[in-house]
Amino acid sequence: MSNHTPLLALMFALVGSPALAETQTFNTQDLTLRADVIADGLDHPWGLDFLPGNEAIVTERSGNIRIFSQDGLSDPVMGVPKVAARGQGGLLDIAVARDFERSGTIYFSFSEPGRGGAGTALARARLVREGKAARLEDVQVIFSMSRKTGAGQHFGSRIVVNDDGTLFVTTGDRGDGDRAQDMHDHAGAVIRINADGSIPADNPSPDGKAMAPEIWSKGHRNLQGATYDPVLGALITVEHGAQGGDELNRPQAGKNYGWPVITYGRDYSGEKIGVGTSAKGYEQPLYYWDPSIAPSGLASYQGDMFPEWKGDLLVGSLKFELLSRLDRDAKGNVLDEERMLDGALGRIRDVNVAPDGSVWLLTDENNGAIVRLSRGD
Repeated sequence: MSNHTPLLALMFALVGSPALAETQTFNTQDLTLRADVIADGLDHPWGLDFLPGNEAIVTERSGNIRIFSQDGLSDPVMGVPKVAARGQGGLLDIAVARDFERSGTIYFSFSEPGRGGAGTALARARLVREGKAARLEDVQVIFSMSRKTGAGQHFGSRIVVNDDGTLFVTTGDRGDGDRAQDMHDHAGAVIRINADGSIPADNPSPDGKAMAPEIWSKGHRNLQGATYDPVLGALITVEHGAQGGDELNRPQAGKNYGWPVITYGRDYSGEKIGVGTSAKGYEQPLYYWDPSIAPSGLASYQGDMFPEWKGDLLVGSLKFELLSRLDRDAKGNVLDEERMLDGALGRIRDVNVAPDGSVWLLTDENNGAIVRLSRGD
């Protein structure tokens, strides 16, 4: 049910030219990690998913989609729509449809320019390959944030492809916390739609009376990690707090996760936000970070390469440039946190589990990289 779920039962070989194969090893609580830079030269890579045939597809925030194979990175895929690449906006996440081998369908989220500024949007398209060249055809925007503004922050955005054919896409509050509490505003929300952009009949308010029909949950600040978690059997997300208060949540239909009425963070001025850490009608996070780690990228580890991590969560950190492993029990309760790769690789933007169980990271840099984590022992 996740965009991180392997599409083929094939092992990914370590690919990339020897010049890129910069290798480091790191000791962790349970094992030694090997980190190989398998591609670099990417402009702030943001999202990655795996394609059939031992390939991956990756976005650059400035507006390019590239394909990574044993030959390295492709030229940019043609036909990507214009994105508002400024501030935190641009081309964001990417996900491969479950029926990709038949349909060639991919989904991608981006900051869409329009009247009033920009807002988070989700598009679908068909990826067409001709030799080494690739292009998008039949591009269709299937969700577009209803109110666009000139703010350059808090677009979200992650995509999760569900077993039932629906899609989750996350947004941010666009720098205006009050929008996260407006039930007819797409900002600060988890959105759920069908693959053609229509509204699922079992959404919380498909008639649009209680909340906008596309909305699944509200009260989020800036959701930059999302995946399906087999342990809980549900969607889970991570979002940025203010000064403190980054959250791990299990967004459920029609529920309100509190921002900015309740939070474990404080304003950047040091002032209190809202009414405190709890109030009636608002959900509590499964886990929170204080101080903030600036989380981006989330995976529920179910692979075979690291059996010690089975069922744990892997969360990327932008601020502290680390990979956080949340150790969980069989019911999904967080028991402890291990922080790995502290400052060694740069800002970690995305976390993905490959078909062979290795972990692929994206680093959010001008010269961004794809890093493959494997066993080093």
